[in-house]
Amino acid sequence: MENKQFCQSCAMPLEKAEDFGTNADGSRNEDYCQYCYKNGKFEGDFTMDGMIEVCVPFSVEAGVYKDADEARAAMQGYFPTLKRWAN
Repeated sequence: MENKQFCQSCAMPLEKAEDFGTNADGSRNEDYCQYCYKNGKFEGDFTMDGMIEVCVPFSVEAGVYKDADEARAAMQGYFPTLKRWAN
C-alpha cells in the first residue's frame, strides 16, 4: 500500500514537489504544504478551529465531503492527530 503524505497542518495531500512547503534555507519541508509553511514559518496565525474553517470550503469543493457540516465534523476528529495541532 502506498504511504501517502499529508500536510501536518491542513491535511492537504502532498503529492507533487510543488505541494510541499519550504524551510528557512529554501529546502523542501516534508511535513507541511506550500500554503501553510513558507520560508520556515507558518503562513497566518491560525488556531486549529480557524484552520478547519479555512479548509472546509476547499474540501467540499474538491468532493472530499458532501457538505460543510460533514467536512467540519471529520476535520474536528482528524486535525488533533496532525503534528501542528497535536500539543
